[in-house]
Amino acid sequence: KVEEVLTDGRRIITFRNGTKKEISTDKRMTTISFFNGDVKKIMPDQRVIYYYADAQTTHTTYPDGLEVLQFPNNQIEKHYPDGTQEIVFPDHTVKCLYSDGFKETFFPDGTVVKVEKNGDKIVVFSNGQKEVHTAQFKRREYPDGTVKTVYCNGRQETKYSTGQVLIKDEEGNIILDKK
Repeated sequence: KVEEVLTDGRRIITFRNGTKKEISTDKRMTTISFFNGDVKKIMPDQRVIYYYADAQTTHTTYPDGLEVLQFPNNQIEKHYPDGTQEIVFPDHTVKCLYSDGFKETFFPDGTVVKVEKNGDKIVVFSNGQKEVHTAQFKRREYPDGTVKTVYCNGRQETKYSTGQVLIKDEEGNIILDKK
């Protein structure tokens, strides 16, 4: 290795494989430039910023354990110390993955999808409608109070805000129409 001390006090160490390590005058910042194009910076506030040249991806690790990855397509992922992950996609969709298995996705149009650990899903649409999906049924709730449920056996039940109840069998035949 070759070590040089510059007139401003910076130190540059060059290794045989082409890797260079630069230490700032105050020794609070270190930059390592690897032979493959990767760059690792250790900042004065103890952040570690690693740039992967091949993937064009930046991985920042904060002293509190937060890790942030920035991809070339503008996707950003945050990995929190508690196991929670937040992914912001290029279209501004945000997906949150919690350590207990719960997932939430927020779409740019205002739609929110929540998925429980057991797979149950709730979709809240920006128009006020809501869908609930379970292993037993799928239910759509409308802003006017109407509720339509389709069961896994194909039976459909619609409860209108007027109080009318309409039940159809799996072939679509009306088996109850109570007004």
